[in-house]
Amino acid sequence: MPVQDFYRGPPQTHRTAPPPHWVRRGFLVLGSGLIGFGASLGIAALLALDGYDVLDQVLALLSLLLFAWIGFGLLTAGAGLVVSIRDRGKAERAYPSPALPVAILMPVYNEDIAAVGTRIARMAADLMRLEVQSLFHFFVLSDSSASAEPAERAQVRELRHPGGCEVFYRRRPVNEARKPGNIADWVRRFGSAYESMIVLDADSRMSGEAMVRLAAELEADETLGLIQTNPQLTAARTLFARWQQFSVAFYGPVFSAGLNWWSGDEATFWGHNAIARVRAFAESCGLPSLSGPAPLGGAIMSHDMVEAALLRRRGWRTRMMVLRSGSYEESPPTLVDHAIRDRRWCQGNLQHLRLLDASGLHWISRLQLLMGASSYLTSPLWLLLLSVGAIESLRVGGPIASTETPLWLIAVTVALLFGTKLLALIWALFDRALVRGLGGWRAILVGMLAEIPLSILVAPIMMASQCRSIVEIISGKQSGWRPQRRDTNGLSLIEAFEFYAPHVLLGLPFWLMTMGDLGTGVWQLPVTVGLLGAPFIAACTSRADWGATLARYGLFAADPSEEVAEKDEAPLILVPAPALATA
Repeated sequence: MPVQDFYRGPPQTHRTAPPPHWVRRGFLVLGSGLIGFGASLGIAALLALDGYDVLDQVLALLSLLLFAWIGFGLLTAGAGLVVSIRDRGKAERAYPSPALPVAILMPVYNEDIAAVGTRIARMAADLMRLEVQSLFHFFVLSDSSASAEPAERAQVRELRHPGGCEVFYRRRPVNEARKPGNIADWVRRFGSAYESMIVLDADSRMSGEAMVRLAAELEADETLGLIQTNPQLTAARTLFARWQQFSVAFYGPVFSAGLNWWSGDEATFWGHNAIARVRAFAESCGLPSLSGPAPLGGAIMSHDMVEAALLRRRGWRTRMMVLRSGSYEESPPTLVDHAIRDRRWCQGNLQHLRLLDASGLHWISRLQLLMGASSYLTSPLWLLLLSVGAIESLRVGGPIASTETPLWLIAVTVALLFGTKLLALIWALFDRALVRGLGGWRAILVGMLAEIPLSILVAPIMMASQCRSIVEIISGKQSGWRPQRRDTNGLSLIEAFEFYAPHVLLGLPFWLMTMGDLGTGVWQLPVTVGLLGAPFIAACTSRADWGATLARYGLFAADPSEEVAEKDEAPLILVPAPALATA
C-alpha cells in the first residue's frame, strides 16, 4: 500500500464518465448558479430602492452564494424524485453469486464492545441464513486502550461458533493515523487474502442481503473499486436521535436517488457501509500526511472522500448503490454529541481545500471535496448575511423584506427552504412501503409538523457551532480523539449551558435588535430564539424518556431497521458466478 503523491498523478488503467453525465452535471451546476444569480438580482433590485452602496453589494453577493448552495441540494432532490418515479416497479435484476472471500472490517475505539458484538452476531446470523458464511470473515480492528483488550477478546470468543462466520481480533498498540491508519494496517498485513472488504463503523451494520449484493456487484465488474450504500439511522432513543432518524428515513430517498443520478462512476465514500476492492484500495489509497502542523496539516482526518478521489484518479470506478433497507448506522444521541462529531468533520473537510489542486483528480472529485468544505464555510456566510442584513435594516429603519418585495422572490425563497420536504412528500405518494415503514400517513404528517419547527430552531445553533469550529481550527486548536457517546438518558441544563454559552452570547445582539425594531425582530426571531434557547433545546431533545413518550403517541416512532421494514427489502436474486458455472 504505497503512500500516494498528491502532486504526481499515477497512470490510469480505465476510462469512465459517459457523455450523459455531462448533461446531468451541467444541469445541476448551471441550474443552481441561475437560481443564485436570479435571487441575488431580485434582492439587489429591492435594496436599490433607496440607493445601492457597498453594503448592498455585499448582501447581494452573499445571497448569490447561499441561494446557489441551497439550489444545488433542491435540484439534486428534484432529479432524485423524477428518477425514482421513472424507475418504480422496475424488476430487480439478477446478481451473480459471489465466489471470492470478503472481509468485514469493524474498527473500534473504546466502544461498548457488547453492543458491537450484538451487531456482529446479527450480521453473521444473516449470512448463515443465506448460506454464504464461509465467504465472509469479520475483523474487529481495535484502537482501544490496553485495559479494554481483555473484554474485547472475550467478546470475540463468544462470537465464534462451529459452522459460523470466522471472527478475528487485532489490537494496535500504537494508534497511528486513527481509523484510516487502522484500515491501512489491516490491508498491509491481511488484505491480499481477500478480494474485497466491507468497511463498517462501530455503530453500523448491514443485512446479509445487502452485503451479498455489494460483493456480487463488485465481483461482476472488474473496473469497480468502491460501492457506497446509503445508510439509514437506527436504534434511536432520545428525542434528538429519533428526529434525525425520521428525517433521514423520509427525506433521504429522493436526495440519495438524485445524488446517485449525477455522481455516476465518480461517487464519493462516506467511510463506512461500503465495499472496496482490496487491490484497488491498496494501490490507490495510501494517505500521506499533509505538510505543516495540525489542525490543517498532519494526518488527513476526513479520509473517506480523499480515498474515493484517489481511487477514481487511478481509474477505478466508484459507485453508489441506493438500498431501500439493509444498511444502517446510529445517530449521536444529543445535539452536543452531534456538534462534537461535526467538529472533527469540519477540521477534516477544511483540510480538503489543500487538495483541490492535487494532480490527476477527476473534476467531480474536486467538486465533491469543495462541497464538503463548503458545507461548513456556508455557516460563516449565513452569519455574515444575517449580521449585514440586520445592520441594513437598522440603517433603513425597517426590515429589508416588505410589501415591496416581489412575490416571485418570496416564492423562490420558500421553495428553496421547503422544496426538498415537499419532494419527499410527493415521493411518499408513490412509495407505499416507505409510508408503511414510517407508521402511516398520520405518523408522517405529525412528524413533519414537529420536524419543521425543530429544524428552524436548530439551524442557527448548528450555524454558530460550525462558525466556532472554524475559528478554533484557524487558531490552531486540534479536535482531539475521544470515544463517542452512543447513548445517554439526557443532558443536564448546566452541561448544556456550559457548551452553548457562546451561542447565548451570540444571540444577545439579535435580541437587542428585536427590542429596537419590531419589524426587523420578527424576521430575526427564529435565529434569536434558537441561539438564546440553545441550552434548553439541547437539554430537552436529549431526553430518552421524552423520546419514548412522544413515540407512544406516534411522533418519530418508526425505526427503519425493524423487522417490518426489512421484509420490504427486494428479494435477493442470484445466478451462478461465472467461475462456478464453468467449473
